[in-house]
Amino acid sequence: MTTSTDYSQLTGTYTIDPAHTRIGFVARHAMITKVRGAFNDFHGTATINGENPADSSVELTIKVASIDTRNADRDQHLRTNDFLAVEEHPEITFRSTAITQTGEDTFDVTGDLTIRGVTRQVTIPLTFEGQAKDPFGNLRIGFEGQTTINRKDFGVTWNAPLETGGVLVGDKVVLEFEISAIKQD
Repeated sequence: MTTSTDYSQLTGTYTIDPAHTRIGFVARHAMITKVRGAFNDFHGTATINGENPADSSVELTIKVASIDTRNADRDQHLRTNDFLAVEEHPEITFRSTAITQTGEDTFDVTGDLTIRGVTRQVTIPLTFEGQAKDPFGNLRIGFEGQTTINRKDFGVTWNAPLETGGVLVGDKVVLEFEISAIKQD
């Protein structure tokens, strides 16, 4: 595994490996606990210019129906028009518009995130976790990071008041990324 600042050998096109990648989220429930979930069906590519990271790009498409919070009833509610409206908006997409190296192994990936047909610019700070050749000869790279969005900015506004004050679902959602990508020939 390498974490040097010489990224030139990483130049190329990569595909996200869904079997070894987690795209998750965390939201407050009843103002006292957190609900964690993930999306199980997604695909994405990254084109990396190791000599000039600003010339790199990332695209990601998530199938909304694959939402998984380990509770079937909650997952079904999240798929409805109250939340993600999977029938009208079956995909969440992200397309980078800028990538900035912010430290030896850190990068800000800024781009257009579209949820429920609403597009907003977000920045995701990512840390390069290294590279490795897997037993099958694939060059893999890893990145991890997270960012916080306000779900209401994307038209996800459903909520229910609590008897004790407050609301059932928090507005802030932390998006979590643990990415393994394989270099393509």
